[in-house]
Amino acid sequence: MSGAPQTTTRGTGPHAGQRLVTAGAPLDRAALALVMIHGRGGSPEDMIGLADHLALPELAVLAPQAAGRSWWPDSFLAPLEANEPGLSSGLSVVAHLLDDLNAQGFGPERVALVGFSQGACLAVEAAARQAAPYHAVAALSGALVGTGEGGGAARDDLYGRTAKAFDYAGQLPDVPILLGCHEQDPHIPLARVRESAKVLDAMGAAVETIIMPGAGHGIVADEAAWLRKHLNDKGETHEH
Repeated sequence: MSGAPQTTTRGTGPHAGQRLVTAGAPLDRAALALVMIHGRGGSPEDMIGLADHLALPELAVLAPQAAGRSWWPDSFLAPLEANEPGLSSGLSVVAHLLDDLNAQGFGPERVALVGFSQGACLAVEAAARQAAPYHAVAALSGALVGTGEGGGAARDDLYGRTAKAFDYAGQLPDVPILLGCHEQDPHIPLARVRESAKVLDAMGAAVETIIMPGAGHGIVADEAAWLRKHLNDKGETHEH
C-alpha cells in the first residue's frame, strides 16, 4: 500500500490542512472505506501498516495526520477545555471525512472507524457524537473522551482524574464496536473502558471488549482477528 496518493484533511482548527494518506483499493472499486486514526506521536503510516497486516482486499484506507502528531495535548481524561482546540478540530476532521465519503457513495454502513491509543479515543468519541449505522468501530487501547465534566473527587481508578459526563443524543443501532485495553494500561484506565462499554451499549451498539491481562499498551492478535472478522463481512448492514 506504500506509495499511495496523499491529499489534505478538511475541517476546522489546527488539524485542518494536514496530510491525508490514502491506501488500499480505489474508492470506485472498494467495498468498504476504513478511516484509521493514529495515536499520539504516531503517523498515518503506522495505521497503513496495520491495514497491510490485516491483508484484506477491497478496502479503501484513509488515514489523517494530526498537527504535531498529537490530536490534543493532555490526557483524554483531562478536563475537556484542556484539550481544546485539538479535540474539536480532530472531531471536525473525522466529520468532514465522513461527509466526503458519503458524497462518494460510502454511507456510514460502508465505513469503519479504527483508531489506536489517542486515535482510538478520537475514533470512538466521533462515532458516539456523530451517531450513525457504521459498519464497525474499533478503539484499540482507547475509550470515550466524554461530553462534559462529571464532577466529584479525583478517582484512583481514573488515574487521579475526575469523572466525565457522557451525554450523546444519537443511537448506534447494532453497530459492532470493539473496545480493547490491557488490564494495566499506563494511559487508558480499565474503569473508563468498562464505563464506555456501558454507555455505548445503552446507545444500541453491539459492544465487545477485549481485556488483555497484565500491563501493556499495544495492538494484540485478538484485536486484529476482530477487525478481520468484521471487515471481511462486507455485505453486513444494521437495522436502523
